[in-house]
Amino acid sequence: MNPGPQPDGRCYFLGVGIWRFAMGFILLLAQFSCPGADPNNSLEIQWVTENGKDVPIQNHGTVSLGSFPEKVGFGFGPRQGVTNFPIRLRYMLDPFENVWHEDVSEMTLVVRFYNAAGDQINQCIYSVNGETTGWTGSLKTSSLTHRRETLVVPPKASRLLVVISSAGPPDTVGLYVVANLVVSRSSGNLANEVLLESPFENELPDSPLSDPPKGWMHDGVRPSMAKIVKFGQDPQTRAFAILDEDPSSHGEWHSTLETAPAVSPGDSLVVEWNEMYSMGSGRYREARYGTLPAGNYHFRVRSLDVLGVPTGVEASLNVLVFQPVWKRPWFWAVCALLGVASVLGAGRYAVWNRMRREMVRMQHQRALEQERLRIAHDIHDDLGARVTQISLLSAMAQDDPALSIKAREDFGKISCMARELVSALYETVWAVNPENDNLEAQGSYLCQMVKQLCDGTTIRCRFYVTGLPREVQVPSQIRHNINMAVKEAVHNVIKHSTATEITLRMDFVDGVLKISIHDDGIGFVSKEYVGGHGLANMKQRMANIRGNCEIDSNHGRGTIVRIQLAIIPQEANV
Repeated sequence: MNPGPQPDGRCYFLGVGIWRFAMGFILLLAQFSCPGADPNNSLEIQWVTENGKDVPIQNHGTVSLGSFPEKVGFGFGPRQGVTNFPIRLRYMLDPFENVWHEDVSEMTLVVRFYNAAGDQINQCIYSVNGETTGWTGSLKTSSLTHRRETLVVPPKASRLLVVISSAGPPDTVGLYVVANLVVSRSSGNLANEVLLESPFENELPDSPLSDPPKGWMHDGVRPSMAKIVKFGQDPQTRAFAILDEDPSSHGEWHSTLETAPAVSPGDSLVVEWNEMYSMGSGRYREARYGTLPAGNYHFRVRSLDVLGVPTGVEASLNVLVFQPVWKRPWFWAVCALLGVASVLGAGRYAVWNRMRREMVRMQHQRALEQERLRIAHDIHDDLGARVTQISLLSAMAQDDPALSIKAREDFGKISCMARELVSALYETVWAVNPENDNLEAQGSYLCQMVKQLCDGTTIRCRFYVTGLPREVQVPSQIRHNINMAVKEAVHNVIKHSTATEITLRMDFVDGVLKISIHDDGIGFVSKEYVGGHGLANMKQRMANIRGNCEIDSNHGRGTIVRIQLAIIPQEANV
């Protein structure tokens, strides 16, 4: 049997040779297309890392990162031995992105508040970073941006100062111009009272002005960086500026404490000014990127002057990310389809499982509510009717003259006990009925119960019930314990307090139900009180449902029973 043509080893080595030649040719093109930094250039790209490991930079400014590099970092800065360091640097990975990046920096306008002793007690900081939209690199052609801030004078403040500073991050460099500064006090419908304004507001364009102007002073590590500049063209306008050219220092303008306007705590202040700025970082830099797809990139670093204008000095590095040999479009398509199918399947299963559990829970709950409703109907319709019949027959026998006095007295006791039993049965029916499993029904029932308990006495009732939503569910066990605790408290008032008035308060705030029963009776000293088990039972009932009951009483000042309980939504118990 002829096995067919066999692969020639020479073909294999020829293919490997062609592959190596192609890779070398790509590297050679990259070297000529991106020759790297000029030896006379003051900038250089100093290191490259991938996943925290150093990657060597080849001759003529080229680096190969392999396939799908992650956590790629570039370090760049002034070349060793260069004395004229670049003030600001920007970087970009082309064509991975089409915008230049610059490290975040910051300058600020600050309103400081001082007390009568001259101590600073508070401050409001308004920061700026990057460049204003209308910045062109020149004070003559750049446009200002208006800014307005409101603030309230803090307690104990008596004076305020305004500070314009580059003392943000220590390596901030650039220009910050503040013009038309006005601090005023809001006076309602009247015009605002001006407390402090820029000394350039009312000056003529060519009028002489001292530097610093009256009421203002230079400050900072290098006060000379606080300048007065002219912007615009015809006519030019003067303004405060911070021209920070030193990454290790800062300059400031600020109003003087001697001329600081007086303020009062609670005053509403308005701070308005126009600004333009361009700022960046003057320190050594690095850039970080995540995963880079296959391609040929150019990492570029550009030098700027203090105003953000390119100086023409630039360094670049050619970055090659090769596509792996084993990668094929159909492979990723299959992976994507499998991934989507897995996610959809997992999602559908999770939804189905959650719906199944919810349906089972709802079926159990519905069956339980139906059983409770059946029991409530049976008690009401059968047992309640029978006990009512006993009460009526006993009452009729009580009025029968043919019976002896003792027999009629006994029938009277039976009638009274039957009525009490009917009342207890109705209370049980109310507690068992699932239609009453809400806070609104609970509040209504407690008010009715307290009123019925006090109807046979001379005690007046007052009710303050607020914020009891119907949608908040309360299980029957909790309702029953609350009813018993409140009933015990009202019974104690009726039997022992000689009170003339009972006040019931109920409210529901932040998931907590609060109930208080207050009487104006004789009260008692809790430590000296020796009685039955009523008070202990009330506390035990509330402890059983994870609530608490507090009793506050003193001789001659009545008694307050406070009940507090966190109502947990039923969904949380599933």
